[in-house]
Amino acid sequence: MNLIDYSSSIWSVVPAALALILAIVTRKVLLSLGVGIIVGAFMLSSDIPGGFSYLKDIAVALVYADGEFSFGKVQILIFLLLLGIFTSLLTYSGSNQAFANWAKKHIKDRRGAKLLTACLVFVTFIDDYFHSLAVGAIARPVTDKFKVSRAKLAYILDSTAAPMCVLMPVSSWGASIIATIGGLLATYSITEYTAMSAFISMSAMNFYAIFALILVFIVSYTSLDIGSMARFERAALNAEPQSENKEVETKGRVYALILPILVLIITTVTSMIYTGAEALETFSLLGAFENTNVNLSLVIGGSAGVIAVILCTLGLIKAEDYPKAIWLGCKSMFGAIAILVLAWLISSVVKDMHTGDYLSTLVAGTIDPAFLPAILFALATVMAFATGTSWGTFGIMLPIAAGMAVNVDATLLIPCMSAVMAGAVCGDHCSPISDTTILSSTGAQCNHMDHVTSQLPYAILVAVASAIGYLVLGFTKSALTGFVATAVIMAILLIVLKAKK
Repeated sequence: MNLIDYSSSIWSVVPAALALILAIVTRKVLLSLGVGIIVGAFMLSSDIPGGFSYLKDIAVALVYADGEFSFGKVQILIFLLLLGIFTSLLTYSGSNQAFANWAKKHIKDRRGAKLLTACLVFVTFIDDYFHSLAVGAIARPVTDKFKVSRAKLAYILDSTAAPMCVLMPVSSWGASIIATIGGLLATYSITEYTAMSAFISMSAMNFYAIFALILVFIVSYTSLDIGSMARFERAALNAEPQSENKEVETKGRVYALILPILVLIITTVTSMIYTGAEALETFSLLGAFENTNVNLSLVIGGSAGVIAVILCTLGLIKAEDYPKAIWLGCKSMFGAIAILVLAWLISSVVKDMHTGDYLSTLVAGTIDPAFLPAILFALATVMAFATGTSWGTFGIMLPIAAGMAVNVDATLLIPCMSAVMAGAVCGDHCSPISDTTILSSTGAQCNHMDHVTSQLPYAILVAVASAIGYLVLGFTKSALTGFVATAVIMAILLIVLKAKK
């Protein structure tokens, strides 16, 4: 069907802006996303029947597009259901409580529980979805035991997921970005970098990702609670107390938690390597991750994890309780699935409204090239916030950044592309319609808008420091100077915030 063209109009931002504003004001994410989708559908259509037809088309396109079926999104939903079953069976078996009892002996305080959660990213950095959901299942019983709020857990999950994935070349994110960079270097006949060396240089200049990770460990160690996070932490600390003198009795066993999680992780990573290697003539680990089928690998890993947890909980769960546990596990994911499906639908609306194209034109005009990294960081942040996708922002903004840098000052190529990567992750962190934000809420079993509002001050803090770092980088063309400037500004902001507590 023919759609109305909003590519050069400010009206292109209306559906995304409406959904975001409603989500923040009403705290009802499903309603907000639904309104944004419907408004966008009828703005794109010339009549009411056309609006309904468009809604049907984008819904069908989730599984069938361009004349063929695509099950990638369905596989993500299946993985969510599998993870719901996985965690429900662990809960029913008492294995979560057994792990919490073990942690009570070996992890002595709230700080240890938070640091454990943060450190798990060094095991699960292969994919952000996998990290948010798997680490949530692992860490939640421990953080609950030590009265760490679900909002703090969601923040730790979210602010370690994408930042680590975007920095690591051996990850689903890194491999995809390297492939994009390789194409851009070929397009502009740039031979002084290989795709891998360019990615490593860009990672070193990805100030937002680096300092978001650093801030997670600072917050975990010092309990720096700002904004609404302080309220959530107080509420968690004042929650119904648990006995400090004896463990809660349980039939569960720690091995029934550890073994299934190891099976889940190992099977998922192995599947990623295997599905990627199938597309290669000559095997390489990087090539395997570049070509991997992440969604299928998650389903395979999730299925193996569920089988493992069933085998490990035999005798710990009554036979008649298995169907009940499985149903409750599926049911626990229905809310997240609904939000995720609507987030995908509004992404289609945003694409057809040409929101990204319009935002990219805002930097047009005569500007000092030294300002480009900071401008691109801000623009990528706004675009990722409005669209809820880092990957979509990479796809749109990396070619724009490369083209602008080559045309005005080729020495700014790497700084400009790194600024886009940083801004994409920043906007993704701040956006309530981001997949990773949604799945971090799910992994922590935290109210979604509680997570969004409590994480926002931390994201803004790092964003301000990073923006100044990119200004310094643009004028000095020194990655080290930009890094030091970001570190100094962030240190100053942290000292000021700590002094106000």
